[in-house]
Amino acid sequence: MYIPSHFKITDKKMIYNIMKEHSFATLFSQCNGMPFATHLPLILNKEHTYLYGHFARPNPQWRDIKNQTVLAIFHGPHCFISPSWYETKKAVPTWNYVTVHVYGVVELLEDENELMDSLHEMVWKYETPDSSYRLENVDDKFLTGMSKGVQGFKIKINQIEGKAKLSQNHSLQRQELVINQLEQFSNTDEQQIASLMRANTQKDR
Repeated sequence: MYIPSHFKITDKKMIYNIMKEHSFATLFSQCNGMPFATHLPLILNKEHTYLYGHFARPNPQWRDIKNQTVLAIFHGPHCFISPSWYETKKAVPTWNYVTVHVYGVVELLEDENELMDSLHEMVWKYETPDSSYRLENVDDKFLTGMSKGVQGFKIKINQIEGKAKLSQNHSLQRQELVINQLEQFSNTDEQQIASLMRANTQKDR
C-alpha cells in the first residue's frame, strides 16, 4: 500500500483496534490464476499472530489458497472532504480514511476442535453481552452438520501496514476547519473521522 510518511500508523495499539473494530474484512488471493476476493469477518487472536475465519465450502477461493500469501484489508471509517470548508479557493476535493492491510500465509483448519474454537470466538465477539444466544446451546448434530458446510482457516501474519489519511498534510488551522464541518454530520463515518482528526491534532500540539 502506498503510504506517505505523515499518513503511516506507527501505533500498534491503534492498528489492532482498527482490525478489531472493523473486522469485516476483504480477503484477496489468487484463485484459478486470477485475483479473487471474499468479504468476511476475521478474528485477531490475543497474541496478534493469527487471523481466523471461514469460507462457505461452495466458495472456490479456499480450494487453492493453502500456503498462499494473501492480503486482508480492514476498512476503517472514511469520508469526503470538501474544499469549500477551507479558508482558500485554491484547493481540490479529497477523501480521508483509515485502513489496515495484513499480509500472511494461509493454513487450512483440519482440526475440528480448532474450527469450533474459532466459531465460538466469533460468536462471542459479535453477540451482545445480554444476548440469549450461545453456540454451546445449539444441538450438537445440527452444529456438526452446519460446520461441514464451511472451511476454516487461519492466516499467519507476516506484515501489517496501517494508514490514517486525516489531513495531516494541511495546516492545523485547516484541520480544525475540517473537524468543525465533520462534527456537524450525523453519519457515523464523518463523526469517527472527526474524532480521529481531533485526537491527532491534540497529539501534535
